[in-house]
Amino acid sequence: MLPTHEYANDLILFALIVDCGSFSKAAETAGITSSVVSKRIGRLEKSLGARLLYRTTRSLTLTENGRSLYRQAKEISAKIQDALNVVSENSDELTGVIRMSVPTISGELLLSESVAEFCARHPNLKVEMRLENRFADLVNEGIDLAIRTGTLPDSSLIARHILDSRWVIVCSPGYLQQHAEPHSADDLLKHNCLTYTYQESGTDNWLMKPPGGGEIYELQVKGNLSANNARAIRKAAIGGYGIAMVPRCMVFEDLQAGTLVEVLSGHCGKILGVYAVYPYTRNLPLKTRLLIEHIIAGYQNISHYF
Repeated sequence: MLPTHEYANDLILFALIVDCGSFSKAAETAGITSSVVSKRIGRLEKSLGARLLYRTTRSLTLTENGRSLYRQAKEISAKIQDALNVVSENSDELTGVIRMSVPTISGELLLSESVAEFCARHPNLKVEMRLENRFADLVNEGIDLAIRTGTLPDSSLIARHILDSRWVIVCSPGYLQQHAEPHSADDLLKHNCLTYTYQESGTDNWLMKPPGGGEIYELQVKGNLSANNARAIRKAAIGGYGIAMVPRCMVFEDLQAGTLVEVLSGHCGKILGVYAVYPYTRNLPLKTRLLIEHIIAGYQNISHYF
């Protein structure tokens, strides 16, 4: 039999392997080698006299004993984290690392500076921020906090609503000098529409609504340029090459400066929620909680952009 403290360490590692779905990802998260992970799980199985999981090159499958042990191991891991959080909250300093995933638009507009300001207030804390538009797998990739825009399909995550991001239909004044201004949604079918491919409703499907109210519907537009980067579409619109539907926050300053103008005001039906998202935990670490509050305050300071 192993000493109790050795069991605790190996149980926590076992739970991490199951959460990550592979020995290699668990090893990376734990900061050890895959061979060490294999040896420790082999030691745990030998000590217990029971097979805990079946491992292939592509997947892990828990045995019945493994499923039972996993539930207990998760409770042990949670209790240890709870104890550490209590100490952390009684400390005057925030320490450690917070790993974040944020969308590129929000990262460039607000979060890069906001998070840097938070780090400056807490010099013993490090934040690793990834700017990406995909929905990262928070648990398997070891991410503590994500800012997400859109629907949230994973119900195992905790989501805190920050605000709603409204989209607008825009073009340049120069474009309107060359083309008739659209006055109805159907008028868009006569225009070159610049389409943003990274959106839930499809490349050429714009979410529209009657300006006086009514149900949101999809309008299939056409155009000669599409891109998976919203800022690329913004640049093309400023250049006078077509009409675009983009997040209002991204073009707010362009609208104020007059380099872009809004058309069909009230017709755009696209509104996406912005959320702070994190894996389920009974006690969210103080450093993560304070960072979320700081980020929310940053969004609220520029809520008129949205």
